[in-house]
Amino acid sequence: MIRLARLALLVLAAAPAASRAQQGPSAEERFRGLPPEKQEELRRRYRELQQLPPEERQRIQDNLARLNRMSPDEHARVDENYRRFRAMPPEQRQQVLQEWQRFRSLSPQEREQLRESLRRVMTADPDQRRQILENMDRWQRMTPEQREDARQRFREQRQERRQERQEQRRERKQERRERHLEQKERLRRH
Repeated sequence: MIRLARLALLVLAAAPAASRAQQGPSAEERFRGLPPEKQEELRRRYRELQQLPPEERQRIQDNLARLNRMSPDEHARVDENYRRFRAMPPEQRQQVLQEWQRFRSLSPQEREQLRESLRRVMTADPDQRRQILENMDRWQRMTPEQREDARQRFREQRQERRQERQEQRRERKQERRERHLEQKERLRRH
């Protein structure tokens, strides 16, 4: 699977931005314009691609089609992310790929929860973001037992807040009931 990610990244890097925007020379002309060693690398990668199961090849084709539909700004972001990825030391790239695989193994609901958490971090003001990141770092340093203790405290706090909200709702409902009865009584007197 890591090989697939690398292959997709290589294909993306080999395709000039102009070609992804459906303009400029044909794919064959671009290929012929590459240095011989790059042509051989692409041939080798193509052979590897052809040996993949059909569903994996389809997934790669779908991803490339999605890339082709991106706006120039989105392409620039993808290109920049790829450049930063390639500039990482090999062990960091491996770690990123492992994390990506862990992300891909999550259920769609878990992935969406993770995306939403990331959105909250990214949109938080700088002080909140710093606090969130410090909490995440502290969580990573905890032992499994410490994490479970923290989860239990969080569950207890959440239950307490839930009970407080229920009590507040009951009080508001009772106040409304009393006001309603007072209004009925005033109307009855008149």
